[in-house]
Amino acid sequence: MATNPPNTSRSDPGRRILTADEIRRALRRVSHEILERNEGSASLVLVGMHTRGVPLAERLAASMNEIEGETVPVGAVDIAFYRDDLADGSRPLMQRTDLPDIEGRTVVLVDDVLYTGRSIRAAMDALTDFGRPKQIQLAVLVDRGHRELPIRADYVGKNVPTSRDEEVDVNLIEIDGADEVVLCRREDA
Repeated sequence: MATNPPNTSRSDPGRRILTADEIRRALRRVSHEILERNEGSASLVLVGMHTRGVPLAERLAASMNEIEGETVPVGAVDIAFYRDDLADGSRPLMQRTDLPDIEGRTVVLVDDVLYTGRSIRAAMDALTDFGRPKQIQLAVLVDRGHRELPIRADYVGKNVPTSRDEEVDVNLIEIDGADEVVLCRREDA
């Protein structure tokens, strides 16, 4: 939720901060970190936040399967009804929430970009409507700073200091046709 759809007409092409290979290596490292901290995958569930967190969670699960030889359940959560930033009356785009059993499990919430923390808070609210996890951990591809809530990621692919007039655009092959992360100036800045 922290990214924008790809914008091919953007006047500022931005600066690529992660290539496809760098994304692959970051996700592999994060997979190892998750497995190490949790002493394997037995109690884990990965839950991707729509939209780009879902394929990232699937990639992490595939990587963990390669490492451990165990299948990690993967789910998807939609936070549209839990967001606190839609006061203008706009109607959010609804997507399907599809979760494995999270009761008493360690849930690793997966998102593409961590920014203010508001999307993560909304996702945690949504998760607790579906059960009571033993623990919720957070994995993000990019942490760009500027938190408005006391939320931090347990696992980070890359820390990228940004200004508030910049955007972090995550493109994934499953959605956008290419893997890359680009830092751009906001057009309204």
